[in-house]
Amino acid sequence: MSDIPSDLQPLCNGRELLDSGQAVPFDLMYGGQTCRAFAIRFQGQAYAYLNRCSHVAMEMDWQPNRFFDDTGRWLLCSTHGAVYEPSTGACRSGPCRGGLVAVPVTERDGVVYWHAQYPFAPLAF
Repeated sequence: MSDIPSDLQPLCNGRELLDSGQAVPFDLMYGGQTCRAFAIRFQGQAYAYLNRCSHVAMEMDWQPNRFFDDTGRWLLCSTHGAVYEPSTGACRSGPCRGGLVAVPVTERDGVVYWHAQYPFAPLAF
């Protein structure tokens, strides 16, 4: 029997997430809709958020799976320039209306998992 709780969904191998590097995208159900989300690593820790700017519900990446600015310090929305804190999703500048919606993640034995718990759910295939 596995010691992985049933609400943990495998997302990626932890080595796929490089500090301030490309994100790993994934889909989930949120509010009854299929939504795109992304996982990143910042200062050694894995984080995940819905790929939805708080200003206007649009995907944020300026190139596929690229969210960090040139310094690797901030997450940017490509449409209106909102700037978010990678470790909390909090808005730091720009036309934000609150922070990013965080998706809880856990890293265990080299694998990053996302927590499929209300209000998030895995997609049924």
